[in-house]
Amino acid sequence: MVNNNSDLATTTGSNMSVEYDYDVVIIGGGPAGSTVARYVAQSGVSVIVVDSRESIGSPLQCGELVPTNDEMRRLCPNVPDMDDLFKTPESAISKRTEIMKIITPSGKSLEFDFEGLVLNRVAHDEALVELAKQAGAEYKVGCFVNKIEGNSVFIRNGEEIRAKVIVGAGGHNDPVRRAFWKEKSTNIPVKFSLKEGDYGDAVELHFGSMAPGGYAWMFPKSSGANIGLGIQKNFSKGKSLNIIAKDFIDKYDGTSTFNGAGSLPMSGTIKKFVKGNYVLVGDSAGMVLPSNGAGITIAMIGGRIAGQVIVQHIKNDMNLSEYEKIWKKQMGRVMLNSKRSFKIGSIMFRLPDWMLNLFFNRLTKAIIWRAVTCRRMFWII
Repeated sequence: MVNNNSDLATTTGSNMSVEYDYDVVIIGGGPAGSTVARYVAQSGVSVIVVDSRESIGSPLQCGELVPTNDEMRRLCPNVPDMDDLFKTPESAISKRTEIMKIITPSGKSLEFDFEGLVLNRVAHDEALVELAKQAGAEYKVGCFVNKIEGNSVFIRNGEEIRAKVIVGAGGHNDPVRRAFWKEKSTNIPVKFSLKEGDYGDAVELHFGSMAPGGYAWMFPKSSGANIGLGIQKNFSKGKSLNIIAKDFIDKYDGTSTFNGAGSLPMSGTIKKFVKGNYVLVGDSAGMVLPSNGAGITIAMIGGRIAGQVIVQHIKNDMNLSEYEKIWKKQMGRVMLNSKRSFKIGSIMFRLPDWMLNLFFNRLTKAIIWRAVTCRRMFWII
């Protein structure tokens, strides 16, 4: 197999020449993988994305809410050039929101200003693929990875793809991470439903026994809403996720048009993103903010950093570990605050609903918002 975009890549060792099909192969074409591909390709480095799905973006697996670029600048102040990174087309935006409601078990609501975009997630991921393709990236869909050895990715159909750098962007069950990393992440299962109806304009987050150890959501769309929840199983007292999700989703009137499920790594980033010529990004690296479940934009931040460092590695022999250093500069503080909030929240969410109702009040409103938006919950710690 030879890359059609460039001459066959070669490197010369002391006694032999190693031939590569591409400079970079990326496993997984979601927001993380496609972002890596875009930034690698636009610098003239050859790259192919391999994805097991026939259509990237399907099936839907998340709540579809992301902050606007302006909101991202407030949430992640050390991340540069947001507008270059996030180029969400209008066709992928289902609804713009300005209010987030945090709702207690008793139904009491605390309102906050929050500029968000509720996506058409399938259209969003397809747009990211198109950006990468326009930059020169290649894609192979419907390709299952059997194994990775050295510089080779072996596909189930018998193909072998050789590359200088192999990127694992295949989510929490990524084959690169499974093969070469022993570190475990806390994965939280989620279930959700797309429902028809008019659900207003505000984004809702619900905390309490309806979502043990996690939270439930209602994100309104142009038509209908994305309604679901994520839980920590050890908090659920033996009650199944299916029953917990149904109880919450059924509180909202309307006909379900799609039911989905997924899993989020909620223990934060793993210690190392790089081992030799292997690089992890997105969910496979734990790039989800534990305190609010945000993963799409965070994965894209990591994807851009990884892509830029990989280019410098290929062209100028930069050490791939620079990726980890730049990530810490841009996202280290935000991730640390989010981890702290999640740990404190995990203690609080063991409390009965009546105690949570007491805690969620006007006096604690600022603390709660700081936790959700990954700032220090208390100014003295």
